Amino acid sequence: MKTRRSDRLVDMTNYLLTQPRKLVSLTQFAKRYDSAKSSISEDLSILKRTFQERGIGLLETLPGAAGGARFIPYMLPEEAQTFINELVDEVNDETRVLPGGYVFLSDLLGRPEILKRVGRLLATQYINEDIDAVMTAATKGVPVAQAVAQELNVPFVIVRNDSKITEGPTMSVNYLTGSSKRVEKMELSRRSLPTGSRVLVVDDFMKAGGTIKGMMSLVGEFEGTVVGAAVFAEGRVSERVVAKYTSLIHVDTLSSDGTGITVTPGNYETEVYENNNLND
Repeated sequence: MKTRRSDRLVDMTNYLLTQPRKLVSLTQFAKRYDSAKSSISEDLSILKRTFQERGIGLLETLPGAAGGARFIPYMLPEEAQTFINELVDEVNDETRVLPGGYVFLSDLLGRPEILKRVGRLLATQYINEDIDAVMTAATKGVPVAQAVAQELNVPFVIVRNDSKITEGPTMSVNYLTGSSKRVEKMELSRRSLPTGSRVLVVDDFMKAGGTIKGMMSLVGEFEGTVVGAAVFAEGRVSERVVAKYTSLIHVDTLSSDGTGITVTPGNYETEVYENNNLND
């Protein structure tokens, strides 16, 4: 029994949104709905226009026998600006300042609606990139990495400071922490990341960037390529060991005793939109 167009459009939308970046062939859709490929093509044209007009994302359609459709999450600059301004307002509270100049962000990174938008915004920067995995350290960066990985539809891997017997053989590197200059070790199961992977490194908060730099070194041990680095928030430091990264917000703690804080947008606008010509 054929599926009505209205029902098809609803189901196709859900199918595409829940499987981003996956190419779905016209044949697969035609069989799923017992409909002609010409009807499926018309449906996809409707979805493509609606997705773009509403700023939901891009729907790529590929012609030919092996063609089909692929949904790519995308956030418009206007929506990103609104979202970042909301984050700035929420974080700009001196009671969030912790000893050492860190900032309490756990409440924000535990809210699914915020993580969903963080994932979409950071995934927008890599709209034209092939990424095999997202990497993060075993800290509060895990939910951020998971959100980004979901929008990219790739696995995320967690780097740890100590080995677990359940991880099997591991690869490890020593790295310098950014501010204290202590030597630390991080390691990752050899089975977690295929050799030669293209990796996006993600963390929740970056000061000097020692952890990010360490993860980049670890990717190199797997003969992989670091596609980029992104953080939810960055703090003010005199020197940073990571030159290229994307941050959503910039946090300046005015004093170590927690008497002040200034929060401004990070460099996301330049890195996500201007450098990739995505402002239009």
